[in-house]
Amino acid sequence: MTKRVGILNVTGYAGAELARILYAHPGADLVAVTGRSAAGKRLAEVFPHLWAMDMPVDDALPGVLDIVFSALPHAAAAEQLLPVIESGATVIDLSADFRLKRVEEYEQAYKVTHPAPHLLQRAVFGLPELHREELASCDLIAVPGCHSTGVILALAPLCAAGVIERDVIADTKTGLSGAGRALNLNVHFSEADENVAPYGLDGHRHLAEMTQELGLLAEAPQPAVTFVPHYIPMARGILSTCYARTRPGALSGGRAQIMDMYREFYRDAPFVRVSDAAPGTKHVMGTNYCVVHPSVDLRTGAVVVASALDNLGKGAAGAAVQCMNVRLGLPETAGLQSLALFP
Repeated sequence: MTKRVGILNVTGYAGAELARILYAHPGADLVAVTGRSAAGKRLAEVFPHLWAMDMPVDDALPGVLDIVFSALPHAAAAEQLLPVIESGATVIDLSADFRLKRVEEYEQAYKVTHPAPHLLQRAVFGLPELHREELASCDLIAVPGCHSTGVILALAPLCAAGVIERDVIADTKTGLSGAGRALNLNVHFSEADENVAPYGLDGHRHLAEMTQELGLLAEAPQPAVTFVPHYIPMARGILSTCYARTRPGALSGGRAQIMDMYREFYRDAPFVRVSDAAPGTKHVMGTNYCVVHPSVDLRTGAVVVASALDNLGKGAAGAAVQCMNVRLGLPETAGLQSLALFP
């Protein structure tokens, strides 16, 4: 049976990508979207590429929906979702409001008081590759951050196998759509074009998610992740390069051993592709796939893992729809099987 679906805040990049994916989804009927800045307009007026979706942008969702996706910013999401959660609808939130289990970590990272801390333990981190069984029966799903997804999927097999030392370095390069549609100077064309710059050096917000999820997989002590993201002048995509040291003798089988480890770990993960070659962001543009390439240097004991994903696909809207599929008992790939755009 087709489910009635709504989107809170369709006017951001993630919200628009959700609408695009849901348009052709076989198990979901997108019946309502909201957007405060565009309320009263038609969706195609706001996003001409969605010309086939002739529907109004409202200022509130109707009361009877099966699934509510929220693309609201942090803090605002939790506050506005409280009545939706109480209504019994399944909520899939793309903000950070329900990703972390410890309220003090959330409030330190986001510098706000959490509007609904009593819901943190109820939410499930929306990464099916790690939490598929929990997602199947959960009505409050927290879609991971885009950087978090790339880094966690790159490192999860190593942490689960206990073959790396505690200290890990994660370096990411991200497209400018990750900054949202706000008119910020750092993503102004004249500032960003032909430029690469790090940010979040004092602690990026997604770091807590990486530590939380990798810590659930690893033996004590918890992994110590040093994370540095960089903006680069492209619209969408994230390339993560992660570095670690192997424990003595842990990966003595070299390339064959680490490739087998990754392929076994992701054997039942339809959207993680373990590649023999290093990935690029063009390999995943417009898709819900994450391509991962692990390598090990037996001379130095260094492990380097590269992953690529679309920050608006597997890093946001695609991941949200994947979680919906799991929750509804649909094929996990429903509505998400398109290959990458190229060139």
